[in-house]
Amino acid sequence: MNRDTGFCEGCLRSIDEIVAWGKADDDYKRAVWAQLRLREQTIDFD
Repeated sequence: MNRDTGFCEGCLRSIDEIVAWGKADDDYKRAVWAQLRLREQTIDFD
C-alpha cells in the first residue's frame, strides 16, 4: 500500500475495495474498475 495515496501499488485499489471485492456484486466491481482507470491516469508512483 502506498502511504501517500492509500492505494495498492499493484492493483490501485484501496483496502476497503480489496476487502469488499470477494463478496461484491458486478455493479460494484464495474464501478471500481472505472475508478481504477482514472487512478492509472492520475497517480504517479515513481
